[in-house]
Amino acid sequence: MLRGTGHGGGDARRRALEHRRSSRRRLPGWIWWLLGIFLLVGLMLFVLHHKQKEQFRPPVVDNGSEIEEAPHEKVNFTEELLSSTSFARQLADQMTLAKAYVILAKEHGNLQLAWELSSQIRNCQRVLSEGAVSGRAITQNEAHPIISRLARLIYKAQDSHYDISTTIVTLKSHALALEERAKAAIVQSAEFGQLAAESFPKNLHCLTVKLTEDWLQNPKHKSRSEEKRNSTRLVDNNLYHFCIFSDNVLATSVVVNSTVSNANHPQQLVFHVVTDRTHFGAMSTWFLINDFKGCTVEVRCIDEFSWLNASSSPLVRQLSEVETKGYYYSAGSKSPEREIKFHNPKFVSLLNHLRFYIPQILPNLEKVVFLDDDVVVQKDLTQLFSIELHGNVIGAVETCLESFHRYHKYLNFSHPTISSKIDPHTCGWAFGMNIFDLIAWRKANATSLYHYWQEQNSDLLLWRTGTLPAGLLTFYGLMEPLDRRWHVLGLGYDLDIDDRLIESAAVVHYNGNMKPWLKLAIRRYKYIWERYVNFSHPYVRECMLH
Repeated sequence: MLRGTGHGGGDARRRALEHRRSSRRRLPGWIWWLLGIFLLVGLMLFVLHHKQKEQFRPPVVDNGSEIEEAPHEKVNFTEELLSSTSFARQLADQMTLAKAYVILAKEHGNLQLAWELSSQIRNCQRVLSEGAVSGRAITQNEAHPIISRLARLIYKAQDSHYDISTTIVTLKSHALALEERAKAAIVQSAEFGQLAAESFPKNLHCLTVKLTEDWLQNPKHKSRSEEKRNSTRLVDNNLYHFCIFSDNVLATSVVVNSTVSNANHPQQLVFHVVTDRTHFGAMSTWFLINDFKGCTVEVRCIDEFSWLNASSSPLVRQLSEVETKGYYYSAGSKSPEREIKFHNPKFVSLLNHLRFYIPQILPNLEKVVFLDDDVVVQKDLTQLFSIELHGNVIGAVETCLESFHRYHKYLNFSHPTISSKIDPHTCGWAFGMNIFDLIAWRKANATSLYHYWQEQNSDLLLWRTGTLPAGLLTFYGLMEPLDRRWHVLGLGYDLDIDDRLIESAAVVHYNGNMKPWLKLAIRRYKYIWERYVNFSHPYVRECMLH
């Protein structure tokens, strides 16, 4: 009984085990079918995605190249030329080397090689120019053909026995020749610049001619001029007096107009203008037919000053000498060793030196402000008359900065006359806008000091020329420094003056060759001067000065 029961239980266990084994054999087949389907779908998706990626993926390029078809960003082409990995730099380097071999090939009579190199240099310049204009980097496709051709030609040149030593000797000789040419070009440029600065523009000459014609045809102008000469305002020390010495009508007009336009009480201003015989009629007419806010303008001719003669003035005596005339007025006397600017006849113009005779010109006045004809006034200058000069003759803005513009920059301190009396480290100062105490001037007898130094410099050994060195010596120890904002200089040569400094300046000075009435004026500063020009005046319009 027990054995039968055990036998039946064993059969049941074997059937259950076989059932489980058959179930295990069927399960892997179903899973494999499912996995197969998933793998097939995944493979299809991968292939589809790969095709799309290939279709829209941008082409692969080397470093430094750009995709011509795709939009590109602007690049700094100067940085491209300096980058060691850019194609622009490679082209520039190859071109420089090729230019050297062009010189060598020409010297050795190999004109064919020189022509081939020059042709590739032009191609190189064209590509670089296009890249600079478009503001994009040079691509490999553009650069590679030219670089390859240049490399073959350079190898060909090297194979023609243009070795390093030959190259160095040849290039050195050419460098020396180029240096000489550069020096000659600098001298020539200085000459042309000086000629342009000294020239009188056609438009200004036209204005002078029309005004002179008006003066000669209208007798009333002369009578009105005489009436003004007798005005008591010209000697009234309760008014504010300014003096200008110039032969430029329009420039003088700008000085007067800018001064009265920025004055709180323009009717209290008196201007003493001195010009030469040629421009006296034009200058007089201009200030007679134009009103400047009720101020008084007196115009005088330098020929009126009979005391200014060879017996009393060393400068007049020196100007009558043949050597002086030849130095300043003869083109043939200008030697390359001497700086061109120091031959400017304006430096010895009597008008330019009248600043040393102000007490004689204005004997009844106590204080006066001197203004050059190349300044523009931007603030009320009447406050200058209340500045305490502490017994000094002249108030001026100092120009020294560290070692620059000190006395040793202007004067020859190897000469004992200078070195024994003057400190070379004394700070220099500027003419152009100065307040003069004429009482202190007469007390110090400053004009006699000026005569002394002019006589000492008859051989031009103390200083070369100009009024500033003479002024530094004449008013040595007699100058009172003014705040820098009273007088800002450099608008005739310096392109980088701070705008804030210009705006804060009471007077801006166009010292230098680039005067605002010339075509070579610095455009950035020209508008300051032009806003005080009366472009609506008929004579100005006819001469097309705008």
